[in-house]
Amino acid sequence: MLSLEESLKILKETNALLEGHFILSSGLHSSKYVQCAQLMSKPNKAYKICISLSEKINQELKNFDLILSPAMGGVVIGYEIGRLLQKETIFSERVDGAFKLRRDFKIKKNQKILIVEDVITTGKSSLECSQLVKDNGGVVVGYACIINRSNGKTLIKDKIISQIELNIPTYTEKNLPKELLAIKAVKPGSRNL
Repeated sequence: MLSLEESLKILKETNALLEGHFILSSGLHSSKYVQCAQLMSKPNKAYKICISLSEKINQELKNFDLILSPAMGGVVIGYEIGRLLQKETIFSERVDGAFKLRRDFKIKKNQKILIVEDVITTGKSSLECSQLVKDNGGVVVGYACIINRSNGKTLIKDKIISQIELNIPTYTEKNLPKELLAIKAVKPGSRNL
């Protein structure tokens, strides 16, 4: 398994972990920004992270049938973890603001589901997937992600298996530290278009 230092080095090399002044999709400000799409766009580097995460999942969770990931961010990581663990992998998509199963994806009654994402911050997307599993008669057996940046404040009450845990402070616009005030803020997120 990769160490935290090795994992962080890969994130920085792939521009998946940026430093500066960022306005997050929540409206909060941060000195760091995580964009796992950059990591996943470099398969040779992403593979090392995915192998390590799949080893952690295999150690902690022996019995599950299917991986469910939220679109867009979780699709590639869900696929890769499914490939490595030899598990079927599906994804949910937003339709009229709510996650749905499309493309003839199905969750069977009592099927054991692992929810896999790229980054967990509040846990909202994972919990929406969890509700989708329950609505279809399945059972959520766990959550996994490349980066857990929830700082212990996630809405998820179950254990999260993550490759990396990052404690990245966030600030309101009125409480910005001096070092962020000196840097122009940018909005890099996919929901900030």
